[in-house]
Amino acid sequence: MTTRPTRELETFPNPKRERDYHIVFDCPEFTCLCPLTGQPDFATIQIDYVPDTLCVELKSLKLYLWSYRNEGAFHEAVTNQICDDIIAAINPRSVTVNGKFWVRGGITTTVIATHAK
Repeated sequence: MTTRPTRELETFPNPKRERDYHIVFDCPEFTCLCPLTGQPDFATIQIDYVPDTLCVELKSLKLYLWSYRNEGAFHEAVTNQICDDIIAAINPRSVTVNGKFWVRGGITTTVIATHAK
């Protein structure tokens, strides 16, 4: 596995497919760039999903999130893209991606994207 940023999410088989259970990732060091100013935007991304047949491998998630570091993205777009990419990689029973973006101009932004089968 690479140690460079990548948009590929690695997966592994769900070890307890017959049960609904949540996997929650808290990613407090997410960074992307403001598409208008080029300045960094910092956020905590929380991904909460109920796996079906596959789970997301943790190191690949780290490298995936790292891939946004030098990319311009609106908060709404990046949160929904992360949700879409999780769905495409593992087709979970449900997923919620919560992007809590830190203060910019006196305003914090929280974007919540959800999906359920």
